[in-house]
Amino acid sequence: MSDSPRIAFLASNTEPARLALAAMVARHGEHAPEAADVLCPLGGDGFMLQTLHRYGHLGRPVFGMKLGTVGFLMNQYRDADDVAARIALAEPAHLRPLQMTALTESGTSTGSLAYNDVSLLRQTRQAAHIGVDLNGQERVAELIGDGVLVATPAGSTAYNYSAHGPVLPLGSATIALTPLAPYRPRRWRGAILKADTEVRFRVLDPYKRPVSVTADSHETRDVVEVTIRECRDRQVTLLFDPEHNLEDRILSEQFVF
Repeated sequence: MSDSPRIAFLASNTEPARLALAAMVARHGEHAPEAADVLCPLGGDGFMLQTLHRYGHLGRPVFGMKLGTVGFLMNQYRDADDVAARIALAEPAHLRPLQMTALTESGTSTGSLAYNDVSLLRQTRQAAHIGVDLNGQERVAELIGDGVLVATPAGSTAYNYSAHGPVLPLGSATIALTPLAPYRPRRWRGAILKADTEVRFRVLDPYKRPVSVTADSHETRDVVEVTIRECRDRQVTLLFDPEHNLEDRILSEQFVF
């Protein structure tokens, strides 16, 4: 990458992000994502995920800066003058998303990518009843509870960790399978799976006990079956300041008391 990369600055709708966008563009110029060398979203983790979903297919590295409430996937925001130098020294983290395909009660099929996690949740006061198959083999005949999720290493410190799932190191080629408030089997706490495992969830009583699925922020309601696998034809590269390394922060997250 050149010493003066073309940077596409993108901002969330918050006032601090909009003000930062104006300062960055005034200093470094304005470039469309398609013509840029690097993407630089300004916001929180939610906006970072929006950026990856919208522009991940371009294959551009992404250097995000925190101007939102949550910024685990972001670098700290600093003065506009040193952005190019920070990008030149940044360390890469390579992420592969999950590919989710859901079949609904109406017979329609929908698909979405998830860089953090895919979660199934009950839609009513009644517990969900879900069967769990791995690579075509039934592993849990009937999971009863609030739901279940599958998380990537990058997403393992988010909803997955709050649900007592494992934190996965970057580059471990694994995914986390974690039940949400399980009632039966009560002692099952999930599993760590190879990243190439195909996970299939079967909603066992979809009419009486409806279930929705959410891939990052994309929700589909009234699903009857959900298949999840690692997306092999999509990879994104996030850039981090050396002192803000994502792998180190994932490790440190396990020692916060």
